[in-house]
Amino acid sequence: MVGGVGGGGHGYSAMRSLRSGDPKLAQTKLTRGMMQRILRFATPYRWDITVFMVTVVLSAGIGVATPVLAGDVINEITSGGDEAVVVRIAILIAVLAIAEAGLSLANRWYSAKVGEGLIYRLRRDVFRHVQSMPLAFFSRTQTGALISRLNNDVMGAQRAFTSTLSGLVSNAIAVVLTLAVMASQSWQITLLSLVLVPVFLIPAKMVGRKLATLTNESFELNARMNNQMTERFGVGGALLVKLFGRPDREVDEFANRAARVRDIGVTTAMYARTFIVALTLVAGLAQAVTYGLGGWFALTDSLTAGTVVTLALLLTRLYGPLTALSNVRVDVMSALVSFQRVFEVLDLKPLITDTEDAKPVPTGAARIVFDDVRFRYPDAEDVSLASLEDVARLEKIESGTVLDGVSFTVEPGQLVALVGHSGAGKTTASMLVPRVYDVSEGSVSINGLDVRQSQAQSLRDTIGVVSQDSHMFHDTIRANLAYGRVDADESAMWEALERAQIAPLVRRLPEGLDTVVGERGYRFSGGEKQRLAIARLLLKSPRVVILDEATAHLDSESEAALQRALSEALQGRTALVIAHRLSTVRNADQIVVLHEGRVAERGTHDELVTRGGIYAELYRTQFTHDTR
Repeated sequence: MVGGVGGGGHGYSAMRSLRSGDPKLAQTKLTRGMMQRILRFATPYRWDITVFMVTVVLSAGIGVATPVLAGDVINEITSGGDEAVVVRIAILIAVLAIAEAGLSLANRWYSAKVGEGLIYRLRRDVFRHVQSMPLAFFSRTQTGALISRLNNDVMGAQRAFTSTLSGLVSNAIAVVLTLAVMASQSWQITLLSLVLVPVFLIPAKMVGRKLATLTNESFELNARMNNQMTERFGVGGALLVKLFGRPDREVDEFANRAARVRDIGVTTAMYARTFIVALTLVAGLAQAVTYGLGGWFALTDSLTAGTVVTLALLLTRLYGPLTALSNVRVDVMSALVSFQRVFEVLDLKPLITDTEDAKPVPTGAARIVFDDVRFRYPDAEDVSLASLEDVARLEKIESGTVLDGVSFTVEPGQLVALVGHSGAGKTTASMLVPRVYDVSEGSVSINGLDVRQSQAQSLRDTIGVVSQDSHMFHDTIRANLAYGRVDADESAMWEALERAQIAPLVRRLPEGLDTVVGERGYRFSGGEKQRLAIARLLLKSPRVVILDEATAHLDSESEAALQRALSEALQGRTALVIAHRLSTVRNADQIVVLHEGRVAERGTHDELVTRGGIYAELYRTQFTHDTR
């Protein structure tokens, strides 16, 4: 009977309560507004939660009823009672056992339905919200920390409505019913049993604090190992490690953390076993008292033998729930803190949203106008969270003005190039057209419509971008091309590949369109990846094309092939090109020279070279370098 202390999961649930005992949780403030928000998430599952709680209550009731019936059987036997009564009680115990099994299955079904439903809703909402965040958010945030919100914290949040809620209700009912029944049988033995509770709970609290410290350290070490693996197992990170010859150092750092996690695991396991042994021991001592005192009462005819057995059995169901309830605040706050961390992400306001009266971009050949545009990057507190950056507090440094009074026009079908020294604001200016960022002052418009008043999807359909390092998902060529146009058939894909000057290469691949490009497209050279990106853009067929240093860092042969592909991509379209190699934009309709965020010069290549300004200096520098 002593071993029954762990029965019903009480020993395990009490152990889990102690392990989650982060002292910081006790300081967490739970507001009424937050509770209402949590309950709104659970509203679609209110009937499922109700049925779930009913099964929990009934299971707790059966758990107390069975020992009482067992005592009745003993009483019938010792008193020479009716055999039929014994059989009926035995049948009732069997029926209750079957009912408890059925309730356990129903409990698990509704628990899973509610829990998985909440996980789905939270993950969907967080994923959708993160997708709407500005680029500055992603440039500041640790990817691993963000993924943790979608996984660990969402899982912690759903426990509030499953294990934590059910544990609280079932343990509370079990304790109340058990003590009530025990007191009705013998208040003396009940009081004596409760005297031993502090003997167990006080050391349990001490064990809990130590376990919390060790568990938190383990979590932090695991997070660092995950971050190390995420960075080093990516193609770029792996290449850096190999090029700088640091694999042994990486292994040592990882091994040291893994070794500490191993040691914590051993220590935690021993603390956990000590806790369970102590719980079993105290319950065993309480049972010894029950059998001793109860036996004496039975021999003096103060109690029946069945009552003694009932009390002993009930004791096996008392100490586990009592321990779990002593940590109930920690359990509840652990789950609610997870909700709080999820809400923290959801409460970050997207900087780019559709207005209520947003309109589609006007049809026809696109005309782009920059009108007195001023821009500064948003402050950290507007786009990020300290917890996602793994810093104590967000920096207060302002970015300063990046663009200051920039004005120029790209007429329909024109190619306008933005050139200038590094940091002049070229890429920033180009990112204002598709609303990756919004202007701080002034406006950017397409066909007379301020892009801030346009519908986001219409704007995306209008604009296509090829950047210096065009991203490819770790998927097939077919899937990466289809990202430009979901409904594109195979013939349209091959046409786009032909026009992008890369169809012959794809045909030579054994898997053709079903070739996996690798992480970020690393299985292809820079020029090949850029031509795949151009094929994707051609498949999308936008009216506006933005090329951001698309030919930078390519060799002459790759650049020549890419230029042929670009001529196809730009044909009949309005184009804004950010040029690093000035030789690639000599034939631009207009060249806009940016310097320290302002338009310093504008004109054709020949005009600017003749003028002898910044552009002429840049061109002479590159020309002299290229002819050496």
